[in-house]
Parts: sequence; structure tokens; C-alpha cells
Amino acid sequence: MPRIDTLDEILNDRYSCRAFRPDPVPDTVLERIVATARHVPSWCNAQPWQVTITRGDGTQRLRTRLMETAAAGTPPAPDLDWPDSYSGAYAERRRTCGFQLYDAVGIEKSDRAGRKDQMLRNYAFFDAPHVAIIHSPAELGPYGAMDTGGFVTAFTLAATALGVATIPQAAIAGYAPLLKEHLDIAEDRLILCAISLGYADESHPANQFRTERAAPSDILEWRDT
Repeated sequence: MPRIDTLDEILNDRYSCRAFRPDPVPDTVLERIVATARHVPSWCNAQPWQVTITRGDGTQRLRTRLMETAAAGTPPAPDLDWPDSYSGAYAERRRTCGFQLYDAVGIEKSDRAGRKDQMLRNYAFFDAPHVAIIHSPAELGPYGAMDTGGFVTAFTLAATALGVATIPQAAIAGYAPLLKEHLDIAEDRLILCAISLGYADESHPANQFRTERAAPSDILEWRDT
């Protein structure tokens, strides 16, 4: 099989898992994921990414604290500003993804309380046994964040190849000050996202849908002159 076909298979198998079994992932598997993901390119080979992974009681303590903070209505304070808005195709894709999730778990579009409860599942890590907090140096700004985005992609693909499910989450990064204090992450780091990870509960309704992808013709533009 050509290697591009293997890559296609892994990319198609990866999805954002929203329900996990409690079984922990062995440290050796987590280390292998990071060992593979570290080979992505970065500007001047700076390799700005760092990952802090919880396990055992550490996951539960952080889960409890985030759930209490979010449920109390504490305003998010992300290190990087969130998007001002979504328009056009971006808004439609975002909306479609949300409706697919609500349909899968049986939440009516008019059920605001149900939608809020589902949103709060982000801060429970969807019951995952681990959460990885991804951060980069503030001094490298958006380019360090861009490089680290490549690491996030490679991390999720390496995990998929090893049978580990993942979901990258911006919502958790909204509580950057809490994460830094709780996990002893330096103030000169930017919290970019979290990745909840573990073994998928494949029977859960939240894991029964897949989002669509834009066609190559929607992405690619040619210029001959």
C-alpha cells in the first residue's frame, strides 16, 4: 500500500471523540504519541510545543475544578483571543457540527438547558482518563502557536494510529489562568488548547456522527500567471 493511502486511512479514521471509557492509556503509549508528533516542522526548528498530560487522580482533580468554575459562570480568560465571529461557510460548518451533535445525543435545538449541559461536558473532558494541555512560549506569539498547531494535528494522528481517541478543545483553554495555577505552567507560556484522550466509548451516541470536509476544489486555487 502506498504510504499516502496509509495517511489517508489514519486521517479518515480520526474524529473528535465525545465519550470515553475510564481505562487509562499506558504511559508508554502516551510517550510514543509525543515521540511521533515531535517530528512536525517548525520555524527555525524552534519546536515551541510543550504538553502537560494528567493521569489518575490528577485528571479528576482538574476535571472537578474546571467543572465547578465553568458551571458557576466564570467568564473565560484565554491567552489568545477567540474568533470575533464566524461568517459564510465557516458559520455553516460550525452550525452543522453542533446540530449533528445535538441530534446524535437527542437534544432538541430549542433545548437551551440541554445544550448548556452538553457544552459543560467539555470541562469534564467527556470522561476521558487524560487531558493534555498544549502550550507554547508567549515570546513566539502567533507563529509559535501556528507551529504548535502542527504538533496538535500530529498528536491526534499518532494517537489514532495507536488506537487512542482524542478531541482537541479550545473551550478548556478559556480558563488559562486556572490551568497555569493548577498545573504549575509558567506565566510566559500561552495555553493554546487541550486534548482529551483515552479509549473511545464506541457505543455512545455522541460518537456516532462524522463531520464533512470541504472538497479540494473549495480549498485549492491555481495561478498560472
